[in-house]
Amino acid sequence: MSEEFAPPQSGGTGQPKGLLQQMEELMAALNADLSALDADLQATGGPGQGRRQENEAG
Repeated sequence: MSEEFAPPQSGGTGQPKGLLQQMEELMAALNADLSALDADLQATGGPGQGRRQENEAG
């Protein structure tokens, strides 16, 4: 097996990351991105505000 297909290494420890750890890191990054996007949309009065008001009134 060539080294091209070796699993990615974590930092400089030489130990491969577990799948669960990789997923947790990806989910944390996604959550941070979504939080930033939500803050931007709320600050600019994004399209979500109209839908929320319509749903609450109905």
